[in-house]
Amino acid sequence: MLGTRPIQRSRAATAVAAIAVLLGTTLVGCSPTPAPPSSRCSTDALVLTCPHNSTTLVAAGEARVVHWQVPHGTPPTGGWPVAIMFQGTLATAALSWTASPLEPFGAYYQTQVVQGLLDNGFAVLTPETHLAGLTFWDTNNPLVPDYYQSNDHALMLTIFDRLADGTFGAVNPARLFATGISSGGYMTSRMAVSYPGRFKALAIQSASYATCAGPLCSIGPIPTDHPPTLFLHGNLDPVVPVGTMWAYAGALNAAGRPTLVVVDPLSLHRWIPQAPGEVVNWFRTYNS
Repeated sequence: MLGTRPIQRSRAATAVAAIAVLLGTTLVGCSPTPAPPSSRCSTDALVLTCPHNSTTLVAAGEARVVHWQVPHGTPPTGGWPVAIMFQGTLATAALSWTASPLEPFGAYYQTQVVQGLLDNGFAVLTPETHLAGLTFWDTNNPLVPDYYQSNDHALMLTIFDRLADGTFGAVNPARLFATGISSGGYMTSRMAVSYPGRFKALAIQSASYATCAGPLCSIGPIPTDHPPTLFLHGNLDPVVPVGTMWAYAGALNAAGRPTLVVVDPLSLHRWIPQAPGEVVNWFRTYNS
């Protein structure tokens, strides 16, 4: 069933938020929300920081870095469930682990997603794109017409192998989740299209179907086992029109796949403020 959670604001809050949109950020306070003592992450007067490890993998002859962390405490039987977060274009995955509330593109909310997942028992992996994260994913790259011949496909197969052999700690390779923004959102969809049965649930921020690109979007075949999918989008997104997201969500709904849509009415192309809570809740719902 297709669910929606549009966000309502008072007139005063809307006026303030509109100014923030023009500045490319959201006014969430002068300093980060304090992290609880039990959190993997910490805050100071300026930033939220989540410490992490970095591992270099070699996929089809190319070195690719994966940043990762596991929760505090004793892992459950079988290991921690794993959330893979795919970076947006040019925004290297290392940026997922630290951010200020005043940074653009909702970067602070992205790091809050990482914090929330870690604090709720999910290991987090953030692989980098080509050229140390300064490019984009191959899922919809017109220069790579066959995704299965791409280095990104080789990277994903390598990640699956390394999840199983303990490279990323005590994790459960049978409990995989994926999220990402923009190019990383399309790559999140790719997890459903190209790796059937591997992922329990997806959360797509500011993107659509795996082969779409901005306004150019044709929704391909919906796998019969497409994971339950949460869509997060800014209604004013000029890069990935919100209508392309609705087309994908509608196709999933028509196929009987669980879907939830959360649209922020004033956001552009960015992580929306609702993302941290919604992503964690969505993944927890399907972590069974």
